[in-house]
Amino acid sequence: MKKILVVIVSIMLVVLSYSIVNSGEHQHGHECMKKDCKCMAMGSSKTEESREASSHSHGQPMGSLQDDIKAFPSCNYCGMDRDMFSHSRMLIEYEDGTSAGTCSLHCTAIELAVNIDKSIKTIKVGDFNIRKLINAEKATWVIGGNKQGVMTKRAKWAFENREDAEAFIKDNGGKLATFDEALKAAYEDMYDDIKMIREKRKMRGHQHKH
Repeated sequence: MKKILVVIVSIMLVVLSYSIVNSGEHQHGHECMKKDCKCMAMGSSKTEESREASSHSHGQPMGSLQDDIKAFPSCNYCGMDRDMFSHSRMLIEYEDGTSAGTCSLHCTAIELAVNIDKSIKTIKVGDFNIRKLINAEKATWVIGGNKQGVMTKRAKWAFENREDAEAFIKDNGGKLATFDEALKAAYEDMYDDIKMIREKRKMRGHQHKH
């Protein structure tokens, strides 16, 4: 966990600047962000849940891990439907008894940076194949490959079994990684990913004007 905190400290200014910019554009910007997220996340056309439901429960204590989607139906940072993206969703539980649900490692990286003073109890992630929550730090991760990532150009997927990760790489490319390596990659990609999202939002805004 110390490695994670070192990585977070080193780049948290970049992430916090993203949060500040987003808060300045609140409603219109957030709606555009949700549309852009859907385009980035494997081309799914299912209608996403409202961000409002998760914003009420964000940071509140939660009972069973099996209730994570019910407690956090949409990602607090991008508004994406966590049930739709259950293969990449994540759940962070803090030592103070609060929890947070995100759609992806990208948004989890933001969550951890914004809450850098909160001690982490566990971090869970959806297994790419079977979609059940597994221990993110014990999972075998795959970085890259030809499948479009969630909220990122360079995908990061988690697998409970190493054999499944190796089979994925054989079919789709990518490389094996630990959680620390995947999280570090998420922070390294943050600038390019945010820039991509903002450019998509800007283009969509111009289209609406015309």
